[in-house]
Amino acid sequence: MKACFAALALALPASTLASPLFNLHYVPGTSLQAQQGFQAAAARWSRVLKDNVTVELTVGFNSLGGNILGQTGSSEAFYRYSDFRSALAADATSSIDQRALAHLPAGDSFGMLINRTANNPNGPGSAVPYVDNNGDANNQYLSLSNAEAKAIGLTPPPQSLDGCIGNCDGFIQFNSDFNFDFDPGNGIGANSIDFIGVAMHEIGHALGFLSGVDILDLNSPPLGGPYDDSEFTYVSGLDLFRYSADSAAAGVIDWTADNRDKYFSLDGGATRGPLFANGAYHGDGDQASHWRDNMGLGIMDPTVAYGELLRLRWNDLMALDAIGWDIDPAAIPAPSSASLLCLALMLLALQQKR
Repeated sequence: MKACFAALALALPASTLASPLFNLHYVPGTSLQAQQGFQAAAARWSRVLKDNVTVELTVGFNSLGGNILGQTGSSEAFYRYSDFRSALAADATSSIDQRALAHLPAGDSFGMLINRTANNPNGPGSAVPYVDNNGDANNQYLSLSNAEAKAIGLTPPPQSLDGCIGNCDGFIQFNSDFNFDFDPGNGIGANSIDFIGVAMHEIGHALGFLSGVDILDLNSPPLGGPYDDSEFTYVSGLDLFRYSADSAAAGVIDWTADNRDKYFSLDGGATRGPLFANGAYHGDGDQASHWRDNMGLGIMDPTVAYGELLRLRWNDLMALDAIGWDIDPAAIPAPSSASLLCLALMLLALQQKR
């Protein structure tokens, strides 16, 4: 069995570099063991990130009943693309940042390959992709997580989420009815789920590992819509590095809901990086806010198996670096020979391992 992930800590810096402070607020009834697990997950992120920001999270470990592993979400707000690009440039500290910026469109808007919209020239709701670069709302605005916005020097509005204690940047609650392993030091028990690893995954979503393609996927026929492309103002920072062979040829990002390969790229799609998931309904069965499953690409893979030890990998850090987080060079894990390049609105449920 594998568990589907869905989007999300008290952490002390591990070096003299500034690090984010994850300010944790606990849902009543959360055990001390679970609190320590969330703290350990946050501490791991603080060891590799060096942005001097505070991330407010509400976390919990309570009986939720049923077959739901947990529930989670991240606070987001809309920003002009031009403001995001300017903030990213002002915050640039690495070669990854410079490469990413060099290939982001100048000006006030960006183009995309999109499908399943009401104004698709191939017919309302058509699955056939088309290039949308007319400069309307969805070409001018991004939806960023609060934590990512803070990392690049933007000021997100105070927000809360259902379940949060006060204002928060993210919410995560695990179902205590499941068997979790809280000590990865001696491996993960065969019938247990890696608590710290899953918590790291959820924190990763709050940090900005998100895709608005999930919004398109769930608001397209036959599930909903169709809607005009201008209404889909949910392109994330990470989506600006989401490409396919078709979109790269057109010089735009790929924001389609279908099962063609989509990959992370820092150079406008010229270099093919790790594959993304394609969408729960119109894609490969996994939410687009993840790496492709069963390839061992990183902590942001969409599923976890019982007994599996989850690991933060090169791909995870390169993606976060590109969207504005500063990475401690000494903390970056060595890339594997297989890959040198490099649950917001989501519920966790169990699915059969493919």
